Amino acid sequence: RKEFVDLYVNYVFNESVQKPFEDFKRGFSRGCPTKKWRMFLPGELQTVLEGHVNCDWHRLEKNVKYINYQKSDQAIKNFWNVFHRLSEEKKKMFLAFLSGSDRIPATGLEYFEFYIEDPKIKDPDICYPFTNTCSLILSLPR
Repeated sequence: RKEFVDLYVNYVFNESVQKPFEDFKRGFSRGCPTKKWRMFLPGELQTVLEGHVNCDWHRLEKNVKYINYQKSDQAIKNFWNVFHRLSEEKKKMFLAFLSGSDRIPATGLEYFEFYIEDPKIKDPDICYPFTNTCSLILSLPR
């Protein structure tokens, strides 16, 4: 029985998926040259591909540049006051809204900066905040 179970497990987890995995690996390696990735430890490679999971939200606040706003404007103070009261999950949802990802890029938070701009809309009460994810700009009506 042990031999049967060992052979069956080997077939299910190794032999049956070997051809599809080799096809996937060959195609993946065309777009992403894996030879250069050997210098990374698995955890480091995961960070390079996925980004950082943890975020220092106060550091994120320090990285912001303002367009048509000053850091001392009441709208900005209100924004950060509300932001810092959010749960961790909601903060990550904001990050995904802003950048398209709920993670900080592998380069780290010290190089991650975004912009908050006043879109100068005539009636800001009829406009919701919106983002330009490519440029990392949050348009925040007053």
